Amino acid sequence: MSNSITATVAGVPRIGPKRELKKALETYWRDSSTGADLAETARDLARNSAADLVAAGLDSVPTIGRSFYDQMLDTSALLGVLPARVNDVADHEGTGGGDDLPTFIDRYFAAARGTAALPASAMTKWFDTNYHYIVPELSADTRFELDDTAFVADVKELAAGGFPVRPVVIGPLTYLALARTTDDSDALDHLETVTNAYVTLIGDLAAAGVTWIQFDEPWLVTDVASDAGRRDDLLSRTRAAYERLAAAAAEAPGSPELLVQTYFGDGDVAVKTLTGTGVAAIGVDLVTGRTDERRSDTTAIADGDLLPSWTGDELLVAGVVDGRNIWRTDLSAALNTLKALKERGPVAVCTSSSLLHVPYSLAQETSLDDDAELRSWLSFGAEKAAEVALLARTLTGADTDADRAAVKESAEAVASRRGSARTHNEQLRSRTSAVTDADRDRDDYETRVVAQREELGLPPLPTTTIGSFPQTTEIRRARAAHKKGELTDEQYTQAMKDEIADVIRRQEELGLDVLVHGEPERNDMVQYFSEQLEGYHSTDLAWVQSYGSRCVRPPILFGDVTRPTPMTVDWFRVAQELTDKPVKGMLTGPVTMLAWSFVRDDQPLGETADQVALALRDEIDDLVDAGAKIIQVDEPAIRELLPLKAEQQTDYLRWAVGSFRLATSGVAANIQIHTHMCYSEFNELIGTVSDLNADVTSIEAARNGMQVLTALKDSGFHAGVGPGVWDIHSPRVPDRGEVDELLAAALDSVDPRQLWVNPDCGLKTRAWPETTASIEVLVAAAKNARTTV
Repeated sequence: MSNSITATVAGVPRIGPKRELKKALETYWRDSSTGADLAETARDLARNSAADLVAAGLDSVPTIGRSFYDQMLDTSALLGVLPARVNDVADHEGTGGGDDLPTFIDRYFAAARGTAALPASAMTKWFDTNYHYIVPELSADTRFELDDTAFVADVKELAAGGFPVRPVVIGPLTYLALARTTDDSDALDHLETVTNAYVTLIGDLAAAGVTWIQFDEPWLVTDVASDAGRRDDLLSRTRAAYERLAAAAAEAPGSPELLVQTYFGDGDVAVKTLTGTGVAAIGVDLVTGRTDERRSDTTAIADGDLLPSWTGDELLVAGVVDGRNIWRTDLSAALNTLKALKERGPVAVCTSSSLLHVPYSLAQETSLDDDAELRSWLSFGAEKAAEVALLARTLTGADTDADRAAVKESAEAVASRRGSARTHNEQLRSRTSAVTDADRDRDDYETRVVAQREELGLPPLPTTTIGSFPQTTEIRRARAAHKKGELTDEQYTQAMKDEIADVIRRQEELGLDVLVHGEPERNDMVQYFSEQLEGYHSTDLAWVQSYGSRCVRPPILFGDVTRPTPMTVDWFRVAQELTDKPVKGMLTGPVTMLAWSFVRDDQPLGETADQVALALRDEIDDLVDAGAKIIQVDEPAIRELLPLKAEQQTDYLRWAVGSFRLATSGVAANIQIHTHMCYSEFNELIGTVSDLNADVTSIEAARNGMQVLTALKDSGFHAGVGPGVWDIHSPRVPDRGEVDELLAAALDSVDPRQLWVNPDCGLKTRAWPETTASIEVLVAAAKNARTTV
């Protein structure tokens, strides 16, 4: 094997350590004459990423070139299959200032974000992560026309700079398995066609001078298909595809080697499928689902209990450093795994997944300056790359005194975290152990719905929003000024009260039936609560990309979770005192509080979820005492954490549903509990949505073509439901006709007594003019629909 890999990572972040790409993107969307700046920013980030990884000691660095929004969307552009509806968007021809953006860039952004006239493509979660991808739209008639000019040019430029670059492409199986078709055809019927396109791509990349090419196939860690016959057929066809790709690589100039990378689960099926196909290396995740004890079981590893299908004929790219979470690697345990594997065949050291999912570097995280203990437990992207390099040196016998000291320091940090009083609260543990099934149950729904109709007196098809309203420049300035000490606590509080008053006034003028306070005080729906809960640490600069230009700072959940004081009650009181209409109390649910955090990995997730649930239960009690009649507990991530293998899903759903019910079951029948879900496929989980036992569930539906309606109808869903009728992530005001059609479709599937009218999601990212215009459309459509029921 030529140019063998010893140390690498599975992928890299793209947004920039200081969110440079986000800022360049948003500037370009406002002013397309800044295209040259956007192009140069993306180029700098790709170049800097490669340089940083080489400096860390890695001998192969992954790249996707200049990615402007999402890698799945990049792949659609690469394969020439952007949605047909964006074909009339003019190709980008530069601004006259040296702009070298890809010619398809404006069609690309039209697919991602929509335009004033065109809806955006559907967006959903990347496997069980909080990263969102743009869903490919295909049909039986789709023609794939490879357009790799921009991608190859980016890779060639990096290779010419002396970097050992490894271009990364979404593999054909995964790309098609995650696609949707507009005509109910099977996207996987295109597997051979996409493989043929990739044959051409391999030749073009080989001509650019690369020695390795990576295809990502995380779909191989899933069940692949629910039917055994279909599963076997797909795996056989995937094997044939990689035999074809490996042969093409062998025949290409320089004969580049192929690495097929999996992540987020057990890679044994991938190893079994790909062994003997001619691919040179297979990347596997050796972190997900494995305890430290099992990682250290060198006898089992050596005997083949781990990856039994690996024969040692291909290079195993072993993901022993966690690419998704921020805990420091137990280097001794990782070395045990690597050494045992090395007895069976060639091994390279890698992260378990792309570093896309973790912040760039601990070095820039100022919030940890006064917390040396917590900092010692952590490892962000740069630190993980250094861990990979250290493990590779040690595995090959090239370790230094500094490396050996680092291994010892790692062991001390692991022991410190395990024994710290900050991670265990005995009083809380006594409370969670005393929880019974009765604590997770309420009166039956029929009793509740009668009590709530009498209490609330709402019209048919009541209108509401999901929670947040635009986070204006004034709000952000006030928050920043308060943080810098330029506004006193009293001044900041008054500024937020003024914003709440404005939002209440606007909602009443627009005619909404159930109001929200708008959440001006909340920077993020998880971070806001993490800042007030014990057991969490909120960061200052630990940004990760969620989608496009949207970045989040997941808090670090390191210890047992308790609520010292009420978190939302004062803001609720401010809003409710301004109106006679009901105002919803707004909380984030326990599963989402885990999913959108870097969660502790030293105890079962279900235990942590129940701790958060008890904190929320106390908050709900306080909101009811303050006069709240409707309380919304958002769980947009409950589908997100669903295990990728069916055999593991029952246990997950048991504790996930149980934690929500523990949080919400302490209230009387006349208190209406809402929940909200978005960005995931809920069709197959309608039973779970019902099991949550909420009174009203709002679900993202507009962006995904109201697909959830069939499931609602077929399941006989009996509680209140609000399938979203306005896609708020596209910068466009919905046409009245489309909202009327969506409502009519909803009424065909849902009893009018159950139906609510609402947007897909919160409105914090939207501006007031489009928000006002869109709500006017929504309210008018609801009033019109009431005349028909």
